[in-house]
Amino acid sequence: MLARPICLMLGLAVLVSPSLGQIRLDGTFAATRNCPAYQSISKQTNPGNVTIAAGNTYVLIGKNKDVATHYLIQIEGAVPAQRWVSVDCGTQASAAGDQPAVDQEEPQSTQTGHRFVLALSWQAAFCETRPTKPECESQTDDRFDATNFSLHGLWPQPRRRAYCGVDAQTVSLDEAGHWSSLPEPAISDATRARLAVAMPGTQSQLHRHEWIKHGTCYPEPDADEYFSDALLVLAAINASPVQQLIASREGRKVSTAEIRQAFDRAFGEGAGLRVRVACVDDGDRRLISEVTIGLVGTIEPGADIGALILGSGPTDSGCPGGIVDPVGLQ
Repeated sequence: MLARPICLMLGLAVLVSPSLGQIRLDGTFAATRNCPAYQSISKQTNPGNVTIAAGNTYVLIGKNKDVATHYLIQIEGAVPAQRWVSVDCGTQASAAGDQPAVDQEEPQSTQTGHRFVLALSWQAAFCETRPTKPECESQTDDRFDATNFSLHGLWPQPRRRAYCGVDAQTVSLDEAGHWSSLPEPAISDATRARLAVAMPGTQSQLHRHEWIKHGTCYPEPDADEYFSDALLVLAAINASPVQQLIASREGRKVSTAEIRQAFDRAFGEGAGLRVRVACVDDGDRRLISEVTIGLVGTIEPGADIGALILGSGPTDSGCPGGIVDPVGLQ
């Protein structure tokens, strides 16, 4: 007679963490403003007066209830390190294994045309918070992503434009992080080989997630064209003074102002204003983790990348800067 209640209790124990009132989550929390980080929500205790910083990304641990008012995050260096922050202090990337990013809507522009945000990761920083991911366990200091930006995604705007024509079951699989169960994008062998180099997350099926959520909303909903166009812009940035600046600062600090200035030199005065930098805290180090770039127009071979960037609206700068992380856990 007791078997069913016991089973129900065991099932709930899987979903709820040992911390009272905490529902476990995987993913990241990208702070969009400075906020206090509490040990206790009800008492609002904050040992050390810890705050999260706008532009930084934190490991997400849980939420306080189904319709959350607070997220539990990991803040390296804080004592205790697990802290509660209000949900309105940032954005959640809840899909398990997703790359950290500030998936922020690209501001309106006076230019007409298709609008996008291109998200590029600094893979070594990502791997500091996800060391057991396949693409992190296999990273070496002579691999492409050790010294170049890697592709996270190309996101049609506005950001609510997602999952175009995708059935509810597939959306549920994606949102739950079951990316290996998503359909493989219909791309050529040549594009697949390029993605394997430029998008290390393909080892965790990131390309399947990006296609289902964002690529299906691309102006031409063709997977091969979608990824080829994203790789085209990535290649232009990795062949520019932007990559040269970042690679030259490995193990040292670089400011967001310097990164924006490098975009100006590469793609025209004002291009840097269309770039946002995201950081992640790793212990007492703040690392450059990602850049997001606004684009407006048609991405195609021979396109003027500077014109695409300058066609978008200016955005906030994100974090003020951080260390360019070298390969390997530091």
